[in-house]
Amino acid sequence: MEWCHYLGGFCAGMFLANFVPHFVNGISGDDFPTPFSKPPGRGLSSPVVNVLWALFNLVVGYVLFKVSQVAFDRTLSLVPFFAGFAGISIMSAKGFSHKEKN
Repeated sequence: MEWCHYLGGFCAGMFLANFVPHFVNGISGDDFPTPFSKPPGRGLSSPVVNVLWALFNLVVGYVLFKVSQVAFDRTLSLVPFFAGFAGISIMSAKGFSHKEKN
């Protein structure tokens, strides 16, 4: 695998992890921050906007996952994928911990 495959796997993990909170909040009918809220990432967006943003993240994450050749039988390809997944998850947990206070 080339370096660009590892980078793609990392980004795939980020997009797929970002899918989860937006989708869960959206289908639950809860407002949640998106890049389209005011102020971006801090204000709250409607559930429909969150579902649409989640689906965009799912499609981009899936495409990157396939193109970057991440495979469960190649352990080394999973390392950057899970690093991206964990990284954005931890950053989101810290960033969204104050969303109710805005």
